[in-house]
Amino acid sequence: MEYRSLGRTGMQVSPLCLGAMMFGAWGEPDHDVSIGIIHHALDSGINFIDTADVYSQGESEVIVGKALAGGRRDDVILATKFHGQMGADVNASPTERTGDPNHRGNSRRWIVQEVDNSLRRLQTDWIDLYQVHRPDPDTDVEETLSALTDLQRQGKIRAFGSSTFPAHDVVEAQWTAERRSLGRFVTEQPPYSMLARGIEKDLLPVTERYGMGVLPWSPLAGGWLSGRYRKDQDVPTSTRGERMPSRYDLSIPANRAKLDAADALAVVAEKAGLSLIHMALAFTLAHPAVTAPIIGPRTREHLDSQLGAADVTLSSDVLDAIDEVVPPGVTLSQFDEGYVPPSLQDPFLRRRRTA
Repeated sequence: MEYRSLGRTGMQVSPLCLGAMMFGAWGEPDHDVSIGIIHHALDSGINFIDTADVYSQGESEVIVGKALAGGRRDDVILATKFHGQMGADVNASPTERTGDPNHRGNSRRWIVQEVDNSLRRLQTDWIDLYQVHRPDPDTDVEETLSALTDLQRQGKIRAFGSSTFPAHDVVEAQWTAERRSLGRFVTEQPPYSMLARGIEKDLLPVTERYGMGVLPWSPLAGGWLSGRYRKDQDVPTSTRGERMPSRYDLSIPANRAKLDAADALAVVAEKAGLSLIHMALAFTLAHPAVTAPIIGPRTREHLDSQLGAADVTLSSDVLDAIDEVVPPGVTLSQFDEGYVPPSLQDPFLRRRRTA
């Protein structure tokens, strides 16, 4: 497997990153089965694993820690994330998770506490890439960067990055780091797929300008590009669909548009002699800003169906055909963007108050 530079960190990573979100209560509850999938990925050449504290409320990190015990840790670039509400119901949807308000966010208080929790669950002395899972409008980015810089100097983390940050927040963080002589975000983890191309407009050019590594999440669009979503077939059900109905409910026009696009893209893949999964992953790998898309298998069969994508190169004709289905810079559903800024959530932030 040909490895790639992780931004300008000097670390070399496989072109596919193993995402661990589906290990634990959110996906495969059997720890031994999940560990077997992780070991199979490592044996296949993947050396990059991404998880998060909030995935199954820490259970994913526990499983990854077990899988890397016994001498495998030193050969893996290990990434995790913080920000989400901890201490919540493991089965709650993102909008329903409640708990101690100080057990979440991007404050120094929570970062310093939660990094030790992640280190304990992962059974490691250091994290290679510690990522801010989402922006936090209530916390000054300087406080976040300062805390992360201190953790880096203490040796608890090697590098740090952001996830699902709008382009302007990435730029603000870069400027703040330079102005205050702090460590900077060296990676960004955004949503990116053939159905969600909005980051092509500004985020990806920004990451290229600052030499950041890019680790797209949901390159299969939450399963829409797995080949299971075709217009002549019943729409499959899943626990993910139950937790996030806005991304799958076909009564929503944007999701019907996704079904049309997924069906058309499947035809493009068939004409190119490719599986839709391989074409979807190869599409993200084709962008010059992308380092490694994150694959999130729940079974060994899912993993095997994705592994060969790193060896696929899409021709200009295929890429042009993809552009005809979903034009560059277009995201078909706002629910696939992963982050709704306060300016869209609170109507009074976009309306002048009248007497």
